[in-house]
Parts: sequence; structure tokens; C-alpha cells
Amino acid sequence: MKHWTRIAIIVSIISNAAIAQTTVNVDFSKELGPMKIEQMALGQGGLSEEPMLSKRIPEIRALHPAIIRLFVTDYYDVLPEKGKYHFTTLDSMITNILQTGAKPFMSFCLKPRTFFPVIDQDIVEPNDYQGWEQFVYDVVRHYVDKGTGIKYWEVGNEVDIGEDGGTPYRFKPESYARYYKHTVSAILRADPTAKVGGPALANYRSPILPELLRVCSAEKLPLHFVSWHNYNNSPTFIRSQIEYVKEMLKGHPDLHPETIMNEWNMHLFNPPLDPKFQPCFITETIWQMKDAGLDWSCYYQIKDWYVNYETFAKIFSAHGAAFMSRWWNRQAQFSGLIDYQDHVRPAYFSFKLLSRLAGLQLELNTNSKTVHGFATHDPKLQMHNMLLWNFSEQAVKVKVQLKALPKDMQVRHIVLDAEGGGDDENQRLRPDPFEKIKKGDQLVEVTLKPWAVHYWSFE
Repeated sequence: MKHWTRIAIIVSIISNAAIAQTTVNVDFSKELGPMKIEQMALGQGGLSEEPMLSKRIPEIRALHPAIIRLFVTDYYDVLPEKGKYHFTTLDSMITNILQTGAKPFMSFCLKPRTFFPVIDQDIVEPNDYQGWEQFVYDVVRHYVDKGTGIKYWEVGNEVDIGEDGGTPYRFKPESYARYYKHTVSAILRADPTAKVGGPALANYRSPILPELLRVCSAEKLPLHFVSWHNYNNSPTFIRSQIEYVKEMLKGHPDLHPETIMNEWNMHLFNPPLDPKFQPCFITETIWQMKDAGLDWSCYYQIKDWYVNYETFAKIFSAHGAAFMSRWWNRQAQFSGLIDYQDHVRPAYFSFKLLSRLAGLQLELNTNSKTVHGFATHDPKLQMHNMLLWNFSEQAVKVKVQLKALPKDMQVRHIVLDAEGGGDDENQRLRPDPFEKIKKGDQLVEVTLKPWAVHYWSFE
């Protein structure tokens, strides 16, 4: 035996011995209720009056989001002058969202010159609250009369940081609570069935949220949901924010708001550059969200977009317009599921696999800190689904104990390939040949590489 061959064998033995091992148990007989994976949804940023989603409707529809959050801001020119409405541009975006099968989630960020004649992110309350309420009523009523089915109206966006968050509102706790009171009064007058909430914080620890909770509790104001954002490379840190907000809500037992993290992604300034990281980060973060009891989320965002400086110069300060232009036109972007050149990124296919987890959630247990997963029974398509991943830099050998398979089935195993070239779905979601599996209890063994995402269908 040659010397280099002996070394290779020794290295192989050491390498195999070093691989971590874990067991995953899936019980096909234990259905835990609706999976509601469609509530882990999507959002589109406030970037352009152009039809940002129109060329990718089928691809977005294939992800089956229940909602798509949209910035409703002034580049749509809804109120060009007092008493005159222009809905055509905003209507086109709403139509595109409805074409995806989702319902628009309206983040109401309008500051028409009629009510805000001076461009200043610190001027946050309209000069005429009575007129403002009529304006808000008219906007909401327009979409009620059109039969859009819009239910969620969010008051503001990143109201704690102003223009840097994409909308020119920078509130203090007391001014936001006052603005919220007037705005939701008008929304609910136009649509008593609407759900209202906020404050869509950039910093979940902002004093704006506890003040909003205090005022809503004291004055019996409607608060159907609370919302905030986070960009972080740690799914467990994102989970800690959910737990923080839920703990805060316990101090107001008279309020029963849903919890919505309606912008989230990797760290915007320092995202990991390994292409395998982001697809796995998505699945792990959504697992942490659902395990922590979050009601809704909106991944930011669907499509990246080059912005027009002149668009923002009409409604932002010179500093704000420059920042938005630098950020979107010069900064490397990893946010969108679809890139500037209209190509779907590997992250898109994480949502594609997650969207297959329709129906009823099955019991899936693991004691691993890095290997997690979901399993479902889809009665409509008469199949079962399982998704596993390894949110780790180290490979893990996994024994998957499948319990109580209801019948003989064929199984298709698919591996998400984030490194291969091209947008072909069969290249990104690489399928193995179908295999047969018997009913009852079975064992499947698989080695999950670092940041691996694997899917199985049983049909």
C-alpha cells in the first residue's frame, strides 16, 4: 500500500469519527393542527412607483404567501392636491399583489403636502387632524369599495428612525400614540372589520411600543397586532425578540394583539457571504419564529430594485434621498428573493420548499441545537412532506425515525443546491430518483452538510 493511500484512509477514518450524530423522530400518526406556513409571508419595500412585482407574478404565486406587506408612501401620489385623489399607480401595485394570491398588508406611511407642507422627518403629525381622518377614511374606503379584501392596516413604518427606515416619520412615544389614535379611528370607520396596529419598529426596544401599549390599554383603543423588524445573522437572537415582546404584552392582559415581525433578514451591513448560509438561515429563523409562537412574519423582501433619486427627493430631505440612492444603487444587496437582474436567488427556493408544507403539522422532535425541521400531512394533495436542515458549519449524520407511515409510499428526496449556477429549479432543487418505502416504522439515514437544506415528499 502506498504511503499517501494509508494517509487518506487514516484521514477518512478520523473525519468520519468526528462527524456529529443526532436522531430526528417524525410521527405520522400525530397531527398537531394547521401548519399555517403561509403566515410566514413576504414584503416588498417602499422603493418605486413602478410595478416592481409585475414580471414575476407566477414565481411569487408559487410561494403561496398569505400576505404581502407594502409601503403605502407618497411616491404613489395618492393626494396630489387637496380634494383630488389619484389611485391609479397604487391600484396597479395592489392588483399585482392580488394576482399572486396574497392579500396586501398596508403599511400606511403617507405624508401628503396638504397635511405636511414642510419636508421634515420630525414633523410627524398632520396640520389638520380632522382633514387627516377624512383622508385616511377615503383611502381605506376606496379599497373596501374595490373589494380587495385588505384587512391589515399598519400605522407607519420604522417610526423610531425616520428617513433611514424608508419613510419620513420619526416619532416620539407620545406623538406616535396620538397619531395612532386618530389614524386607526378613521381606518375602522371606513372598514369596521379591519385589523389595525403598529408601530413597525426598527428597534424592538424602542420606548414607542410600551407607550403605545399603555395608551391603548388606558383609552381602550383597538390594537389588533404589534409589529417590529430585525436584521440579524442569529435566528436565536431573532427568537429572543419575540420572547421579549410577548413578555411585554403580558403586562397588558386586556390587549390581545397578534405578533408580527414584518421585516427580517440577515444583517444588512455584514451578511455572511457563503451562498449556502442564507437559504438555511431562512428555514432556521422561521422554525424559531413558529416555535416561539410568532403569529406572522414578512421576509424583506421579494425583489431588489434600483431607486430613482428624483422619486425620493420629492418627499425626503436631500440627506434622506441621497441615503436611499446610495443604499439601493451602490450597496451590495442580499435582501431580495429576486435580484436586480430579475434572477431568483437560492433563498427563493427555501421559500419554495417551505410552501410545500401545507396542511397539518406532524410531530417532529430532535434534541439537536442545529438540526431542525418540519413535517406535514397535506390532505388536499394526498401526500406528506418533510423538511430538515443543518444550521451549522459542521456536518451532522442524522437518523430519521419515521413512525406510523400510514401506507406504502414512494419517496422523493431533494437537496437545495445554493452553489450551482443557473435558475433552473431542477438545478437548485436537485432530485434523487423515487424510492419505495413500506408502511409502519422506517429508518432513513442522511448526512447533512454545513447549512444543508433537504426535503422529502411521501406520496
